Amino acid sequence: MNNAKKGLCVWFVGLPGSGKSSISREVYKRLCDMGIDVAYLEMDRLRKKYFPEPKYTKEEREKAYDMFVEDAYKEFLNGRFVIMDGTAYKVDMRKKARDKMGDRFAEIYVKCSIETAIQRESNREGGLVIANLYKKALDRKKTGRQYPELGEVIGVDVEFEEDKECEFVIENDNFTLNEAVDKAMNFILQWMKIKKIC
Repeated sequence: MNNAKKGLCVWFVGLPGSGKSSISREVYKRLCDMGIDVAYLEMDRLRKKYFPEPKYTKEEREKAYDMFVEDAYKEFLNGRFVIMDGTAYKVDMRKKARDKMGDRFAEIYVKCSIETAIQRESNREGGLVIANLYKKALDRKKTGRQYPELGEVIGVDVEFEEDKECEFVIENDNFTLNEAVDKAMNFILQWMKIKKIC
């Protein structure tokens, strides 16, 4: 690794509907306003690039996260502040980024109950992510009805694995977006000072 160029990386993880995308986007804007060179990598958008004709398998998801980490690492090596937005339900997925970037990597876990996630997600329109994700996953689990565009849903089909090494947790059941963003920014700025990065 070229020490002169290595950057920083913060990965926002959590259940679909936890609020991680909204928070990470606002953090990106605030860091840009501070004059920091930021790369924003969104898994839901990049997955369509990685797999234009997705099969929604576990193997495909794991491969997509490997590619996601590599894309982040390239930006990191160019000296940029990288913000990653992706569920990454397995600790091993995040560990690959942690191993590559060392103490210049931090994980922010946006934590909420499955009930909160379902409520938030149900209000989201389709687009990058399938609409009514949880509703369809719960229906599939109950009735066996299949949805071809729906892979395993985190929180319904598989659990989100919490990482004991996670640098910061936002308990996001009751915060407003602004409050959650303030918490994330406070952590990031303190983390940068501790690491003597700013």
